[in-house]
Amino acid sequence: MKTFAHIVLPFAILIVALSTSAQEQKQLKEGEVSYKSPNNVYVTFESTEGLTEGDTLFMSKNENLVPVLVVKNLSSISCVCDPLPGFDLEVGDRILDNKPSAGADSEGVKEDKRELTKKKESKEKKQDRDKDSPEKIELYQRIHGRVSVSSFSDFSNTDMENRQRLRYLLSLDADHIGGSRLSFESYVAFSHRNNEWDEIRDNVYNGLKIYNLNLKYAFNANTKAWLGRKINPKLSSMGAIDGLQFEKGFGSFTAGIVAGSRPDWEDYSFNTDLLQAGAYINHHHKSEEGSMQTTLAFVEQTNKGNTDRRFVYVQHVNMLVKKLYFFGSGEFDLYKQVDGQQESVFNLTNLYLSLRYRMLKKLSVSFSYSARNNIIYYETYKSFVERLLEMETLQGFILSANYRPFKFVSVGARAGYRDRKSDDNPSKNLYAYMSFSKLPFLGLSANINTILLETTYLKGQVYGARLYRDFMKGKINTSAGYRNVNYTYFNNELETNQHIIEASVSLRTAWQIFLSLNYEATLDEAFTFHRLYVNLTKRF
Repeated sequence: MKTFAHIVLPFAILIVALSTSAQEQKQLKEGEVSYKSPNNVYVTFESTEGLTEGDTLFMSKNENLVPVLVVKNLSSISCVCDPLPGFDLEVGDRILDNKPSAGADSEGVKEDKRELTKKKESKEKKQDRDKDSPEKIELYQRIHGRVSVSSFSDFSNTDMENRQRLRYLLSLDADHIGGSRLSFESYVAFSHRNNEWDEIRDNVYNGLKIYNLNLKYAFNANTKAWLGRKINPKLSSMGAIDGLQFEKGFGSFTAGIVAGSRPDWEDYSFNTDLLQAGAYINHHHKSEEGSMQTTLAFVEQTNKGNTDRRFVYVQHVNMLVKKLYFFGSGEFDLYKQVDGQQESVFNLTNLYLSLRYRMLKKLSVSFSYSARNNIIYYETYKSFVERLLEMETLQGFILSANYRPFKFVSVGARAGYRDRKSDDNPSKNLYAYMSFSKLPFLGLSANINTILLETTYLKGQVYGARLYRDFMKGKINTSAGYRNVNYTYFNNELETNQHIIEASVSLRTAWQIFLSLNYEATLDEAFTFHRLYVNLTKRF
């Protein structure tokens, strides 16, 4: 059974259903992603006044606000964030704070919200009257995108050959081309190592990864079709779908079909042997209290004409209760084949539940449960400990809490537990941190953290600290950090102690050009390993 459609950006548009009512953008604080590391995303604002640790930051998607980041630490003009699952943010992406600007008069804000609600209700009534009228679509052309070049270099004082990987990225979106009903979107990357051109010559898809490439045609405001490769936000965990997708809205309901194939399980190319087809129905409810969205889908996947998988997909997002967010998705297999015998079943094969609640202004808690299959990443440049931690926390329970006892101080912890039948012993992990957004000297911000990890075959501890400083009103962002990594392998009683030193700097120019540089050195008793990451991005 191939479930490789989940491999790239596995929950890439997982939370798109959380979209809140579109608001006047002049009321939103706007920032940009200035730098990203394997664990954090850095966002720069003109001012972070009004932001607090634990706040959720958003991106604008299809005129809706989609949550993508959670603030972990902040200075006067920038903040360090944890990315929410399923979003691959890039340097230069625009980020919004879904709150009125700091210092705004509360009564005035309430009045603005009342006016916006009236306008929204009037607009929705008008849309209901004209929902089947193609002439009511705003056919306004908008073209935007980015081009970036990245270099990942590894070198050491060992006999290991120095390696360099280059990655080129093109993202281009064109809405309503030439004022027509036709739109185009793409997200394409090409990467290669300095000594692996033979692999590229043998198969270009060893380096070329097409994550998104499709044409969209809007028949009217509620009827749309896509042709090409696209991740459907209403079927997010299915991953990319190659072929035709069509959907039509009926009031608060949307019905759709998908027909085509899945990406190749080895190199993510187009593979017509892996045909699939399905249908879904979605219900979306919006009110002043929040939004709720539910999807039910039936999907058949084949391999060279033979049934490979038949399953039901369910997804539900609920934000109707103030300060409470729930997301859940599940897949139920309806078919299996054992020793050539086909059989109808109803087995739960993938389940993910997430609940987040802001109990108090200064305290938020979240809980998640994952019983998903392992995910394969094609372009992940992470250290061994980071990959290990990610693998060991993919399944099981996770409980986290964030608390801000003082204005410039926040603390938080995240604990995970997994006990599978295939594991000899349960896997446990704990991540805890304390952040200081404004130290009383030099304009610095700081973060100290620790990771405790125990699996069937390894026990480890990671202790770290990091300092941040912005210059030139956020145009230059710098940071420096240190981590001490200790892990012991149970099967051979080997112990490893490493010292990791990190430094980074990023520059944002007025010409929509972004440059970032990150250096990491790993030192142990015998060897020194160096990693250098350089990124240049141009937005247009």
